[in-house]
Amino acid sequence: MTIILTVAAILLIIALWLSLDFTLGRKKQLQGLKRVDSPFRVSNIDIFTQGQELFADYFSELKKATHHIHILFYIVKDDKISKEFLSILKKKADEGVEVRLLLDRMGSFPIKKKTIESLKRHGIHFSFAHTPKLPYLFYTFQARNHRKITIIDGKIGYIGGFNIGKEYINLDPKLSPWRDYHLKMAGEGAADLQKEFLVDWHKETNTNLLANNAYFPALHTGKIQHQIIPSKGAFLEDTFSSLINRAKTKIFIGTPYFIPSERLFNDLIAAQERGIALTILVPKISDHILVKEASYPSLRKLLENGAAVYEFQTGFYHAKTIIIDDEVCDIGTANFDRRSLFINYEINCYIYDQPFIKKVQAVIKKDIQDSRQLSLTELNRRRNIKEWAARLFAPLL
Repeated sequence: MTIILTVAAILLIIALWLSLDFTLGRKKQLQGLKRVDSPFRVSNIDIFTQGQELFADYFSELKKATHHIHILFYIVKDDKISKEFLSILKKKADEGVEVRLLLDRMGSFPIKKKTIESLKRHGIHFSFAHTPKLPYLFYTFQARNHRKITIIDGKIGYIGGFNIGKEYINLDPKLSPWRDYHLKMAGEGAADLQKEFLVDWHKETNTNLLANNAYFPALHTGKIQHQIIPSKGAFLEDTFSSLINRAKTKIFIGTPYFIPSERLFNDLIAAQERGIALTILVPKISDHILVKEASYPSLRKLLENGAAVYEFQTGFYHAKTIIIDDEVCDIGTANFDRRSLFINYEINCYIYDQPFIKKVQAVIKKDIQDSRQLSLTELNRRRNIKEWAARLFAPLL
């Protein structure tokens, strides 16, 4: 009996410590944060949905860089494509191009010390982002820099859902084919991606390059109106809520993890009650424990209210998008989950160009054709203990 009480007491102390660590760590992260909305811009924008096509274009543009390359990824691995990527950066640094590489510490944990040393020997400026540290060790383990952005010569930018690793080019049999949305922009929007990269670089390295005009060249305008909005564990919920509440006829949400906050869930319910058609696309398979089960309570209620929910069948669906009334399309790094809403650093592009939105909708139509509609009856059959457990961990999923 004494042993049981001792174990129970230890578990209680650990639980209290984790709760206090998380609460105080989040409070510290939010101190002084202000909402940042970049101006409306006009750029030329392309969308990529297949890793092979994206990386062929991306690597080609990296090789053409003449002044600087600034890259932030959540995940870079230690596999063949990651080594090819790093090799390109080394070669560009050898040519005299400034290269700065910022990687999330936990997402890119496979990167070895000897790899970093090799990068630095070639003159690459390297830093990890969001390294877990005391006094809020548990919270800083959770708070990730989930952004995936690249800026080349201050003129070309990339933003979206793809990281660097074999699964993104369909070499992981469990997750292939990988389906994602990634944007390439040329024009004014590149300056906003540049600014956010340099803000993150300053935070991690204490090197402030924001006033250096060499990184902000004169940019041509394009054809597609858009706005870049970054978030740091705050204000993203406000942005999504505003989008949902402006809907007049229909809402589409595509996400690998559908775990809405209470406020966003209530916004969706209210939209349905106004007669708004709601369509949700999620993957059939999962790449993380409990994330599917965590979505079931919300999906169940939305299905009861008439939502159309589709599960992507042919591979893993990792895209992050929201489309409202054919008028605004969100594509970026943020998932429709609480981790993106309240913990992670994210960055999204909101597009206000109907021809481009129609292009994205054609992509989505194909993805829905590769999906199967989920019924309420089928979802109710999935009730199990994992769903109960997922409720407990939903704030971290």
